[in-house]
Amino acid sequence: MDTVNSTAPAERKKRTSLRKRVSDFFITLYNINKFILRFFREAFRPPFEFKEIMRQCYEVGVRSFTLITLTGFIVGVIFTKQSRPSLLQFGASSWLPSLVSIAIMRALAPLVTALIAAGKVGSSIGAELGSMRVSEQIDAMEVSGTNPFKFLVCTRVIATTLAIPILATYTGFIGLVGGFLNVYANEGTSYTTYIEQVFEPLTFIDFIASLAKAIVFGFTIGIVGCYQGYNASKGTEGVGKAANGAVVTAMFLIFIEEIIIVQIAGWFR
Repeated sequence: MDTVNSTAPAERKKRTSLRKRVSDFFITLYNINKFILRFFREAFRPPFEFKEIMRQCYEVGVRSFTLITLTGFIVGVIFTKQSRPSLLQFGASSWLPSLVSIAIMRALAPLVTALIAAGKVGSSIGAELGSMRVSEQIDAMEVSGTNPFKFLVCTRVIATTLAIPILATYTGFIGLVGGFLNVYANEGTSYTTYIEQVFEPLTFIDFIASLAKAIVFGFTIGIVGCYQGYNASKGTEGVGKAANGAVVTAMFLIFIEEIIIVQIAGWFR
């Protein structure tokens, strides 16, 4: 009897904890959907913060330019270097430029760009808005009559949605340049021949799918970073949690979106 009486409260506590977790999950899901719907409602309603959008595009794009250049070039060189031995075994080294272009343009360029941006830009947005929330600067903007959501959230999400596709295109170009240098150094393939072989296997669907990925990834990075920072908890720990949550959540969603878009694009090929 004593054993039964002692286990009953523990079982009730477990059930209560499980119900609370499920309830918290759906409440968070509701808040996220509400946050996204508010963005679409505010983003297309005047006045438009063009100056702040341009400033955020500079922060997202230009300040990431060096890192993206280095990363894209290394990706092109390493992928080409790692793929050559496998193709040589089958006597198909001439297919290397086509393989590089398919891999980089279809997957690596938007994915690598998004992951780099999620770590650099997403964490920056989460920490910046989180510190403003903790220091009550957002509350002060609301009191002064300014719409902090439009000025802080909409501008950053629009900037990431516009800048990430541009960065992804640039990453693809730099990756192909890195691949060419490696192919030229090992096989002496001319630039003209390389370009012809690079664009031969690519189709219009490949470019559309790559662009769609970059746009979706950019929106995800912006909206996740803004949500984490805008809803940061009080205290200094909230800033760190907002930055960390922005990076982890954005990277997880990027991989999920990658799978979904690849599947959809495969239906049209």
